[in-house]
Amino acid sequence: MRAVIVDRAAPGGLVLSTVEGPIPSPSETLVRVGAISLNLGEVRRARAAADGWRPGWDFAGTVERAAADGSGPPPGTRVVGMRDEGAWAELVAAPATRLAALPASVSFERAATLPVAGLTALYALEKRGLLLERRALITGASGGVGMFALQLARLSGAHVTALVHREEKRGLTAAHADAVSVGDGSDLVRDAASFDVVLESVGGDVFANALRLLAPDGLLVTYGTSADRTSTIEVASFYVRGGAKLYGFYLFYELQTHPASAGLARLAALLEAGKLEVHIDAVLPAAKIGEAVDLLWNRAVTGKLVVTF
Repeated sequence: MRAVIVDRAAPGGLVLSTVEGPIPSPSETLVRVGAISLNLGEVRRARAAADGWRPGWDFAGTVERAAADGSGPPPGTRVVGMRDEGAWAELVAAPATRLAALPASVSFERAATLPVAGLTALYALEKRGLLLERRALITGASGGVGMFALQLARLSGAHVTALVHREEKRGLTAAHADAVSVGDGSDLVRDAASFDVVLESVGGDVFANALRLLAPDGLLVTYGTSADRTSTIEVASFYVRGGAKLYGFYLFYELQTHPASAGLARLAALLEAGKLEVHIDAVLPAAKIGEAVDLLWNRAVTGKLVVTF
């Protein structure tokens, strides 16, 4: 079968190659993949990996062989799922806890955007509990997680502010936010804005400013560093707010207690009902995987980037 592997001599450091197919364990379902989506974290990991390593988290496709122990969906079921690695391939094996059946109206391309980005947005927002009439700030709002988080926060009744790094990103996020700010958040600090929950994925000055924007008892959930992996913060401005909290969110840790299958089923149902939109910046064939990862790495993608087999 064909799969994406690390090859530092290839464009983008990745190439489509022929490899041996997976051998599912008794509790794993074999899925023929129709589409995958890319995430910055796995691209960063691939750039540090040795030749031959196989990246990939998100996938959507059709069950080719049911799990031998009967735990997963039957053959022919359209599914969305995720793996810890190796999902960028024509065939993948995954346990039932990482799969959810897809409604007929949801395409593989749209479904493939859900696992890492959608689950991160869903589970991170739930850390704050009830969001009705809460004030929410989403940084990196034009990215994959950000676009989902804006919509899910508004569906939950929150007043949502989007923070984007360039003016040209304003229009897309404005459709899903009550307000849009451009830059590193310093204008929000200057205006003495405050938020009950912040989802932060940029790092650097944006992270530092986000801490200063927390309301008393507010929660900042940090789940990425797309721009800067270090930050200098003013400690006093954080603790004097009283009850403010910082939560480090790592999806693969969260999945130990919040299975992907349950969240993916909820997200797919929202797509089917027209309550959640997916913004796909581009759909490329697997042969152009190097071009795809370069686009993502250079922050030239708004929303999600999808690759098809």
